Amino acid sequence: MENFDLSAHFPQVYAQLKRLAHNQLYRERADHTLHTTDLVHEAYLKLEKQNGAFVNEDQFMAMAAQAMRRILISYAREKNSQKRGSNPQKITLTKADISHETTAEEILSLNEALERFATVSERQAKVIEYWFFGGFKHEEIAKIMKVSLPTVRRDWRLARAWLSRELKREL
Repeated sequence: MENFDLSAHFPQVYAQLKRLAHNQLYRERADHTLHTTDLVHEAYLKLEKQNGAFVNEDQFMAMAAQAMRRILISYAREKNSQKRGSNPQKITLTKADISHETTAEEILSLNEALERFATVSERQAKVIEYWFFGGFKHEEIAKIMKVSLPTVRRDWRLARAWLSRELKREL
């Protein structure tokens, strides 16, 4: 079986990468200086180094979501360190049943909690990551992870409850 060649398939996946980046940036504050195309290009540069390591397009898109998450978390850390001591910047999180404004610090807390949760259940942490940071629907997550849709929905409920409890403890 031949691996997914990024350079050969890039024109076909570019629109999907733009959608992924748009979903990620949609939740960010309005004055965010990173644009959709910038996020796609930064992620592409990171993924290009791993060319040939992708088994298929689904795995590539999952890795793209992770790369975009890392870029946005790094961006939030940088902005948070620049703003320390002043009014916190707001980042808007709007996705399905989550809708509130949160600070960059809270985004970083979510990322840290998700990393801790990955030590408890890596699969459930991936479901949250793909849904929240990647903007994938449950059906897409099931396909990427090669598990059933009921498994994704169950993992989603359990992971969301664990993360909610952890985040409340930190506040």
